Amino acid sequence: MGQGTAPEPDCALCPRLAAFRAANAAAYPDWFNAPVPSFGPPDARLLVVGLAPGLRGANRTGRPFTGDFAGDLLYATLLERGLAEGVYAARAGDGLTLSGCRITNAVRCVPPENKPTTGEINTCRTFLAAEIASLAHLRVILALGKIAHDAVIRALGLRLSAHSFAHGAAHALPNGRRLFDSYHCSRYNQNTGRLTPDMFRAVVDACVAVLDE
Repeated sequence: MGQGTAPEPDCALCPRLAAFRAANAAAYPDWFNAPVPSFGPPDARLLVVGLAPGLRGANRTGRPFTGDFAGDLLYATLLERGLAEGVYAARAGDGLTLSGCRITNAVRCVPPENKPTTGEINTCRTFLAAEIASLAHLRVILALGKIAHDAVIRALGLRLSAHSFAHGAAHALPNGRRLFDSYHCSRYNQNTGRLTPDMFRAVVDACVAVLDE
């Protein structure tokens, strides 16, 4: 069973997700097919929180947002803003490193159809809360999408009604920290124009501005 800041590789806390992982392991034995660990240094001042691993993205590569469409915009923006170093080549062994930034997900295992249940989100929130608590230098959290936003607020024991999700919104958190919201950089949001690269860069710039204060 999972414990601490990350679930064990064979975590069975969510039976549906464990079964889906097992099915993918049988179909794609060369893929990662396990709870995806956070990526980035433990002294990070910025934590990016996504929804869950993509089937052919992080579930395949073992690194958040790596190998899927969403990762292209996320990592390009982090590189542009000095929050990452190297070259993003959509694989875990590309040598890319994060600088002052860390990436995790509200749900660590790939869910069927990219849709975790409420119970699965609540179960995995234990690990998100532990992750946040472990980051001693954390100043800013960037939530990608409403599910990630809600998971962060609940992980911190705050009321959702006092912190509504909206793209570009900023929320004051305990201990002087800040939470910024962005629409998720998914293929759907980008293809429909709900989220443009400039919209996403603007939110990341707001995060960086706080880090530079």
